Amino acid sequence: MPPANWDLRTPKKQSCPPLNQHTASGEGHSNTRQIQATMGSPVHRVSLGDTWSKQVHPDIQSERHMQSFDVEQLTKILDGGAQNTALRRKVESIIHSDPVFSLKDNYFMTQNEHYEAALKKKFHIQMLAQRLGWSEDSRELGYAYRSLSGDLALGVHNIFLKSIRSLGSEEQIAKWAPLCNKFQIIGTYAQTELGHGTYLQGLETEATYDAATQEFVVHSPTTTAIKWWPGGLGWSATHALVQAQLICSGARQGMHAFIVPIRSLQDHSALPGITVGDIGPKMEFDHMDNGFLQLDHVRIPRENMLSRFAQVLPDGTYIKLGTAKANYLTMVVTRVDILLGEVIPMLEKACVIAIRYSVVRRQFRIRPSDPEAKILDYQTQQQKLLPQLATAYAFHFLASSLLEFFHRSYSSILDKDFSLLPELHALSAGAKAMVTDFCAQGAELCRRACGGHGYSKLSGLPSLVTRVAASCTYEGENTVLYLQTARFLVKIYLQAQESPGSTSQRSLPQSVAYLTAPDQTRCPAQRAADFLHPEHYTMAWAHVATRLIKDSAHHLQTLMKSGADWHEAWNQTTVIHLQAAKAHCYYVTVKTFTEALEKLESEPAIQQVLKRLCDLYALHGILTNTGDFLYDGFLSGAQIDVARTAYLDLLILIRKDAILLTDAFDFTDQCLNSALGCYDGNVYERLFHWAQKAPTNTQGNPAYEKYLRPLLQRWRSRL
Repeated sequence: MPPANWDLRTPKKQSCPPLNQHTASGEGHSNTRQIQATMGSPVHRVSLGDTWSKQVHPDIQSERHMQSFDVEQLTKILDGGAQNTALRRKVESIIHSDPVFSLKDNYFMTQNEHYEAALKKKFHIQMLAQRLGWSEDSRELGYAYRSLSGDLALGVHNIFLKSIRSLGSEEQIAKWAPLCNKFQIIGTYAQTELGHGTYLQGLETEATYDAATQEFVVHSPTTTAIKWWPGGLGWSATHALVQAQLICSGARQGMHAFIVPIRSLQDHSALPGITVGDIGPKMEFDHMDNGFLQLDHVRIPRENMLSRFAQVLPDGTYIKLGTAKANYLTMVVTRVDILLGEVIPMLEKACVIAIRYSVVRRQFRIRPSDPEAKILDYQTQQQKLLPQLATAYAFHFLASSLLEFFHRSYSSILDKDFSLLPELHALSAGAKAMVTDFCAQGAELCRRACGGHGYSKLSGLPSLVTRVAASCTYEGENTVLYLQTARFLVKIYLQAQESPGSTSQRSLPQSVAYLTAPDQTRCPAQRAADFLHPEHYTMAWAHVATRLIKDSAHHLQTLMKSGADWHEAWNQTTVIHLQAAKAHCYYVTVKTFTEALEKLESEPAIQQVLKRLCDLYALHGILTNTGDFLYDGFLSGAQIDVARTAYLDLLILIRKDAILLTDAFDFTDQCLNSALGCYDGNVYERLFHWAQKAPTNTQGNPAYEKYLRPLLQRWRSRL
């Protein structure tokens, strides 16, 4: 139930369409959300705070006055259905009505305070989930995490559990999963070491099997073998899933996963042979206790090696039950999860904040006689922000498609059918690299587009920028991931060339089927309108991706024919492979977006506004990479000029719907936690209000008596 001081009422009819969200409170942290009433009508919460907090800024209200499409319906489409939207809002209303989950003090906390607050929220949300019957994998819990912007401790505990479910035997899952679900143990995923990260084969931690005791001896043989970075390891975890090199029967068997107890379940002290702690300050994620782990000949039972795809028998015999690539399954699962759950929402939030601010902020005049203009009316501001908005939507549909493919593939992989694993691995690696790269760039562009106020933590943007920047490294460094995708592309291309017309060629994986499709040497588009046909720009991206993949494969083959071995030839061509992988990923994103549009024929208004975003995304990529399209004459300079005209015309059209398109993401003010991005648009009042509550303004100046007063009074006697 909402707090008693909230005024709940159905909005009266008004001359302009009803708001999609509620007017914001004076604090800007609560009372700013549309929740679904029992009969489906919106219920509005109106605050009792300052006068400004009860009004919607007229500059942002005017943007919502004439709706060219049904914002609420678009929200339901993004959520995957009206039922999901209703459920999400119900969960959000529960979370935001509980003061324990407030984020309002986040920008004023120390590292230790962040951690304790995040742990407190995690504890309370687990109690809440238990009381309401939300399971660990439920939509409700996912929506609760979304509403709290990920400011919860023990996030890597979920990766620990998913690793067990992906790599463990049925017996191991039956033993360990209930312990995880009930938090009788707290897990972390310990892969990265001081000296190695994404290159799993280079990990130095060893797990040597001792047949006499039927135990594994897990050991960090060097300083660079110390596990470094796992979240939850610093202060929280009791168990770690340690990725280590298996040694049995005198031979190295490659990387495998081992469950290693690291802290006592009685007093949380480090167990014998364990050196563990926090790695110290970071750019962001202060609520996360990233840690280090050094293992000194720690013994664990034989049963603690996860054994779905490999086993060590009591006598030390090694039995391989699947491909070695199955050990990457945890990373695939994690990458798919973080795109929709963590990374893309950060770009979406940055767009919401920057675009809302850009219709409230007025600066300069377009004509001397005009009043100061909304900065979003300037073409340069549109050029900064609207491609980021288009990218956010494109990535939403890309990640949704990838998630569907993952669900189709996952059960088969667990049953040891690995036929879809190479494509799934390539898609997830490339998507993770592309999405995090573009989201990091986009969030920073949004921050810069807010001028000086974007530098304030109270805007919410610095936190988004630094968090999404971290995603370019964790769960796989992006250059390495692109090259993993490139290996798949080169392999598929060479196979198709070796047996043209064969069955294998005709049945290429769906994501690379374009490699053998008929190709046009010139783009037929001549007028600006032609460049707004999805078949033209999709074909353009397919052409460029195909050419770059072909070129990368041929450069590789040329070096090998000249005497270089495969490994050296690959290293000498990685820049070309990287370029090919990026083009492929862009093509897949454009293709996925166009396919999503085809499913919206029953919603023509929404289909039209999303098509403009798809057009903008595709053309922005072409104009950013013109050299690739001009290289072989597929596009001419004149065609590039025409494409730019179409692109600039799109900016004007999308600008009219920009606020509505950001409203459709349906983030609560509490979730955004931004003085610039609240739904009501009262930017300056909220900035001033929040700043006054900063501890630096409420606790006095600790340096005055020590330094300022003596400095000021030093020469007083001489005056």
